[in-house]
Amino acid sequence: MKTLNMYLGGDQMFRPEIKIMDCSIRDGGLINQWNFSDEFVRATYKGLCDSGVDYMEIGYKASKDQFDPKQFGKWRFCDDDDIRRIIDGIEPLTKLSCMVDIGRVEEKDIVPQTQSPFSMIRVACYIKEVNKAIELCNMIQDKGYETTVNIMAVSTNLEREIDEALDDLSRTSVPIVYVVDSFGAMYSEDVSFLVKKYQNALPGKTIGIHTHNNRQLAFSNTIQAIIDGANMVDGSVYGIGRGPGNCCVELLLGFLQNPKYKMRPILELIQNYYLPLSKEIEWGYIIPYMITGVRNEHPRVAIKFRDSEERDDYVKFYDKLTTPEPEIDCSK
Repeated sequence: MKTLNMYLGGDQMFRPEIKIMDCSIRDGGLINQWNFSDEFVRATYKGLCDSGVDYMEIGYKASKDQFDPKQFGKWRFCDDDDIRRIIDGIEPLTKLSCMVDIGRVEEKDIVPQTQSPFSMIRVACYIKEVNKAIELCNMIQDKGYETTVNIMAVSTNLEREIDEALDDLSRTSVPIVYVVDSFGAMYSEDVSFLVKKYQNALPGKTIGIHTHNNRQLAFSNTIQAIIDGANMVDGSVYGIGRGPGNCCVELLLGFLQNPKYKMRPILELIQNYYLPLSKEIEWGYIIPYMITGVRNEHPRVAIKFRDSEERDDYVKFYDKLTTPEPEIDCSK
């Protein structure tokens, strides 16, 4: 029987190059439009610092005219002054990250890294936008930031499309490329196939993994990616995230066995902040999200259904997604 230390690097009980990215506020903000209190965000940052987590992703950088500030909380926008105020006085052990979407950010929105509290900016894109993501990463790197490219919804792409995108990325200085299971549709075999494909196509680059928990596989799929060599792993406190949520960061801390990681600060954070929040807003494994995961579909339809009066009519939701549309009689 293979043991954990065999999986993670021979005689070592951990692989020190593995880094954890916490997405609690960024991905969790998709549930409540980033309307977290300052106290909540500060407590999260302090808990992550105390636990030794490597990165914390707060929200997005975007041109102000892209989103209505009246509609979204301030943690959607990652204003540098707000960030500095929140982290003031806390030992900066955990690096800060934010995300940008293709077409929603301009160069003027990104100040030089020396003027920013952020160390990393991650670029999210669909596979048809990879060249735009590369161009954006080049600009961000020129300003001194660490960068990643996160190819979203890769479970919906043809292998030829993936190969072409990876070939483009192989000829760039982008250091980290993520396998992203946006719809929580993948099994461990799919994750293993993609991580190995990314590695073979991108020698010298770090492979990351971001999973969703539609089918209760976020943690196991992340473990599989780690076994196959992924060294950037995403998680969130108590699994908070859009719809079914993400891989739980507390599970990652226990699995990796890196002595620098400490569990107690995260448990205290869950107890004091995330458990009470879970009684106000919904995330985690719920049947409609499982159904969209099985069907490899975006969870937006499940999110909308959970906001309706029929939210627990699982059979109706299943029938709605699986019943073929009636044929149209074109002779009339």
